[in-house]
Amino acid sequence: MRMTMNTFYNAFDTERMEDWGSGEDDFRTPFQVDRDRVLHTPAFRRLQSKTQVFWSGEYDFYRTRLTHSLEVAQIGRSICHWLTHSSELLRPDYFIDPDLVEVVCLSHDLGHPPFGHAGERSLNYLMRDYGGFEGNAQTLRLLADRIFSVKRTGMNPTRAFLDGILKYKTLWSELCKDGKTPHNHFIYDPQVGHLSWAMGEMDFPVELSPGKKRDGFKSIECQVMDWADDTAYSLNDLADSVRAGFLSVGRIEAWAEKTGESTAKGTPLADLIKAIQGNRVEPFAGKRIGKYIQAASLREEVNFMSATSNRYRYVVDVDEEICQESALFKRLAYEVVFLSPELKQLEHKGNYILERLWEVFKARYIEGKEISGQDFQLLPDDEAQEIESTEDANERARLVCDFLAGMTDGNASRLYKRLFVPDFGSIGDLVS
Repeated sequence: MRMTMNTFYNAFDTERMEDWGSGEDDFRTPFQVDRDRVLHTPAFRRLQSKTQVFWSGEYDFYRTRLTHSLEVAQIGRSICHWLTHSSELLRPDYFIDPDLVEVVCLSHDLGHPPFGHAGERSLNYLMRDYGGFEGNAQTLRLLADRIFSVKRTGMNPTRAFLDGILKYKTLWSELCKDGKTPHNHFIYDPQVGHLSWAMGEMDFPVELSPGKKRDGFKSIECQVMDWADDTAYSLNDLADSVRAGFLSVGRIEAWAEKTGESTAKGTPLADLIKAIQGNRVEPFAGKRIGKYIQAASLREEVNFMSATSNRYRYVVDVDEEICQESALFKRLAYEVVFLSPELKQLEHKGNYILERLWEVFKARYIEGKEISGQDFQLLPDDEAQEIESTEDANERARLVCDFLAGMTDGNASRLYKRLFVPDFGSIGDLVS
């Protein structure tokens, strides 16, 4: 059975970074190839043991980066189908490709390090003299340069896919001001070539200055992913927080009183409290996800890219009431759960683990120093050989950072204990 030709995309969108052959005999679309390549990479599998809200392995039913990414992908596909169904701007032969949105969603957290956003902040601080660290920038680095770890090459993504994960389009150096380095929301300076290629070598107009204005200029697939991510984060993470005991009726009411938020009947917080009391938090989140999906609509706009690609011809608008509700739930989770001493203590431990590992790897592989007068080989052979064959200190630091960022929570904890805890470790341990 032949698939309906989708005229929404053109050769500009499906072009790949390198010519790996025509692939004319492949029955899959270019975006299905992108998705399949991501699904079969070690970087994607490692998400199963990386923190979403609670440390991976804490309990089997808490979400990890992997289950979160799968949920975001499902929501993203559903948004595509909803927009095709509801918008007069789309047609059966002219639609936002759900396979493309799926791979963008599946990939959006590939670059996140162990220990969640705390790990991301730690690596950014440790890399402050070497160009910084950012989870989204690291995702771009993996997809374009390093996701096939054995060959040390990227996965040769289509332009539409690579552009779809470009949530931020501002360089690290463009945000450095008065000797201060940025906390987040940037890509690495050496990635300017990837950014240029994704945009078809077109220069940003003056009005799209670095920072929020330029970062707000996103392809339609990136916009869908962004709203799907917000939907999953603001609803599904709530369910985990309730099951973990961090969000109770008492805590929600106390937070509402402190912040001046209403818990009157019919308000979002009242609905959440009712769901907790009735032990129906999962159905509450599921029903809300449906509302959030149907809150999205399309509008057309003209800009410097809209004549080149339909991916920039449209904007996703979300109902303002739903946006406010999502922001409310995210703020509730952040202030009651993420800032709790229980999580902050674990974040501190994750930060300590990464900092100690960085210190010893920095001395050995970035600065080339002996440790206690000895030449210890601490990294696996492939990683060590690549770093030691690199003369530039910034690039050596980036490669060490790649190793740390690629680890799972458990891998980082075990490596720490193997290096620093006297009675832990065996010559038979798997070192990777």
